[in-house]
Parts: sequence; C-alpha cells; structure tokens
Amino acid sequence: MTADLAAANSGAGKVRVAFDEASLAAWMAANVEGFAGPLKVEQFNGGQSNPTYRLTTPGQRYVLRRKPPGPLLKGAHDVLREARVQQALASTDVPVARIFAVCEDESVIGSAFYLMDMVEGRIFWDAAFTEVPKGERAAYFDAMNRVIAALHSVDVEAVGLGDYGRPGNYFARQITRWSKQYLDDELAGRLPDMDALVEWLPTAIPEGDETSIVHGDFRCDNMIFHPTEPRVLAVLDWELSTLGHPLADFSYHAMMYRMPGDIVAGLGGADPVPLGLPTEAEYIASYCARTGRTSIPNWDYYLAFNFFRLAAIMHGIKGRVLRGTASNAQARERAEALPRLAALACEAMAKCR
Repeated sequence: MTADLAAANSGAGKVRVAFDEASLAAWMAANVEGFAGPLKVEQFNGGQSNPTYRLTTPGQRYVLRRKPPGPLLKGAHDVLREARVQQALASTDVPVARIFAVCEDESVIGSAFYLMDMVEGRIFWDAAFTEVPKGERAAYFDAMNRVIAALHSVDVEAVGLGDYGRPGNYFARQITRWSKQYLDDELAGRLPDMDALVEWLPTAIPEGDETSIVHGDFRCDNMIFHPTEPRVLAVLDWELSTLGHPLADFSYHAMMYRMPGDIVAGLGGADPVPLGLPTEAEYIASYCARTGRTSIPNWDYYLAFNFFRLAAIMHGIKGRVLRGTASNAQARERAEALPRLAALACEAMAKCR
C-alpha cells in the first residue's frame, strides 16, 4: 500500500482545479523578481486540502499553493499563514523553502496564494525509509529528530511570530477546535469512538504548559530530503502550524511508530530494530536530549489526543468528499481510515484510565 500511496501522491500532471493561467503569468511578471515566461502549469498529485501546482519557466521552477475553491470551514486552508511562518523561519535552523511572493488578491486566480521555490530532493512515503540502505536509515530518523527539536527551540518573539497563535492552554483549545469541527460537520456523520474522545480528552489534560511554534503535521512525507544525504532540505505543508505545546507536536510526529502505513507514513507497530531504526524510546530520548528534557510523562495521553486530532482531520476530508470539494483523487480512500484512527485513539485512552 505504501508504494501505491507514493505513486498516487508523487509527480505532477493535469490541472484538476483550474484557474486563469494568463492572469497568473501577468501577476508574476509584475510581482516576482526575475520571472520570465512562458509559464507551464501542472498540478501536483499529492496534497489533501490546498491545491498545489508546479510552475515551470525556462529559467526557474516554482510551487504555487492556493486555497481550494468552494465553501470553506472558518479558519481552514489559510495559505497566507503558511507563507508567513516559512518566511519567519528562513533565518533559523529549520529548513524551509524560499518564498518568492504572496498574493491576497483573489481576483488573480480565484483565491489567495503564494509562490515558493521548487526544492529538488527526495520525499519518503515509507516511514521505514526502505529506499535507503539499512545502515543509513537511523541517520534519516536523526535528521527528522534534529529538525523538529530545532523548530521547538525557535524564539518566537525573535522571529516575529509572537502573535502567530494564542499562547497557553493548547490542548484545551485544540480539543475544542477539532471537537467542534467534528460535531458541526453533520454530513460526515458521527462515530461512537469519536464521541467518547470528545467527552474524555478535555478531562485528562496533563499538567504543565509550554509554548513553541508547532508544525501540526510533521511527518517524513512532509519533508524534502537531500537527493543522496540524510539531511532535510525543506519542511513542507505548514497549514496547521501555530503557537502550541511542543509535546503535542512531537508526539504527533512520533506517532509514526504506531501508525498503520496505509493511512499515513508509519511503521504500524513493527519492531524498528530489524529495520535499522531507533526504537520509540530511543527516539524520544534523542528529542529530550536536544530540548533539555529528562522524559515525557503521560505519553499515552498525547497519543490519544493526536490520533483523535488526525481522525478529526480525516472526518473533515470525508466531509469535503461528500461536498465534492476534495482536491486529491485519494481523498475518499483517506477518509475511509477515520474509524481505525478513532479506534487507535481509544486504545491509547484506555491505557490512561
């Protein structure tokens, strides 16, 4: 299934969500330094929510990210936030793509958008990194670990992101947000496991509060790695980024150890040692060492929260499928993972009780 997922989400081709390409070219000529046509537009096959395009000219390749057409949930698909956080992180140890321009004028292509550099490298859809020799795989895990630790160590005020979100009470606010989105989307339906999580999660939030920049969807397939080295060149897909609790973000990333590989990049509970990978405990210890922690108590709560959160996202995808606004051809298949994600969240919840 991982190979199928990679094939379905790799490359670019026919434009599925069309716009006025001549209007875009004219805007780029006036707003993007060094732009010179002609312009060729292709749409990437990957991406569940914000349509993403590869723009090719004789001298440069760009990536365009835009809001999807049609009715949108409040606060969703804010591509301008994606551009802002990447611009702010450009001077830090967090690798991001260069932002060329941002357009808030919806008359140009029908929605807000931004243009960034087309970073050439490798995207791994298999969390076991089976495409690289076994002896090198641990280094790729360490590269991811280094980057997420660097992200959580960024001084938000120093990079101008002090107002990028509301500091404090991250879990309570996130649980409220995703519970409301789940409950409000009547067309996508209800699940008993999700209902149980909506009721329990706010009652068991661990003590202690921290604030950092959080990515919100930090997975191996949201990173571009160097073509031949275990090094991250750019972290992609900042749609869910905000100010939040770093342990929520890290545990979502480390959820790959429990995540079935046919849903999103994950090891599905397989023993990582024969695969040449660090164990979950070793990976957590590396993050702790990089961020000055001794341990992460309440690990199962964080996993329950994140499986619930991802289930809520899939619930939203299901709603878009039913409304006909999903931009990805694999959206229906992704939405079918909703019951299993909710069940995994409940399994983690049961370990906390």
